[in-house]
Amino acid sequence: MLATPGALPEGPEWLYEVKWDGMRLLADVADGVLSLASRSGRDVTANFPELADLVRLAPDVLLDGEVVLLDGGIPSFAALADRMHSAVDQRVALARPVTFMVFDVLRLYGVPLQDRPFDERRATLERLDTPAVLTVGLSPTYLDGRALLDATIQRGMEGVVAKRRDGIYRPGRRSPGWVKVTYRRTQACVVGGWRPELAGTARVSGSRIGALLLGVPDADGLRYAGRVGSGLAADAAQRVLRGCLVDADSSPFRERLPRPDALGARWCDPGTVVEVTHMGWTESGRLRQPVFRGVRDDLDPGEVRLER
Repeated sequence: MLATPGALPEGPEWLYEVKWDGMRLLADVADGVLSLASRSGRDVTANFPELADLVRLAPDVLLDGEVVLLDGGIPSFAALADRMHSAVDQRVALARPVTFMVFDVLRLYGVPLQDRPFDERRATLERLDTPAVLTVGLSPTYLDGRALLDATIQRGMEGVVAKRRDGIYRPGRRSPGWVKVTYRRTQACVVGGWRPELAGTARVSGSRIGALLLGVPDADGLRYAGRVGSGLAADAAQRVLRGCLVDADSSPFRERLPRPDALGARWCDPGTVVEVTHMGWTESGRLRQPVFRGVRDDLDPGEVRLER
């Protein structure tokens, strides 16, 4: 289930959690065997071998949560980026292990729980022995959403998710029963092309990506949302993007791009989703001062929506 962006709801019918800045995962233990799946359904079990002890919680359980990596005590999406895309050796993983912040239980001992109210699911989750697994954390709940939002802002965290106590769980849907409130604007975008580093100058480098050309799908196709160059300089970002982007013969955008943006453009298949932070939108529908955060392997292009 996905949260709906909105204003912070208040009242006794709501509980509040930190919005963790990581990768959403479903952890499925069946007959004592663990499988991990991203939001898009991709099997990422081999990416996080340090989570193998999740089988100790129960021989049959389905958990919803978010994998995070801490940087200075704060969840860092950038620090997690390399782990999201490929399998790693267990020794490498244990050198800097992730934490699975679990916030819901959808099945236990073969009994489906999705139609139970959140309060009941949460109580069931709290009865599991999560402290026994070092790489698992139980996402805390709070009664004062305003105070929690203020605390996350002060610590540079992403924000808050409010959850209705009586809400049922609907897989894959955005629900008004979960409301996300963030102070930092983020937007998932589909990559439709890229420009080489220093495009338009005598020092152009065809081997490095200088800017990504971004779009957001709507009913009429892929609408151009602007270009992002900030955040692409790191070798890790270049390596991951090179492994994702697939060349195409023509532009996937529904409109003609402005000439300064299209200069030197190399089109690609609109199959890669990235996330950017930004300072809002222009009147023409372009992102203001976007900064690349990372590739979102856990999202399909069809899931991307405009978030105002």
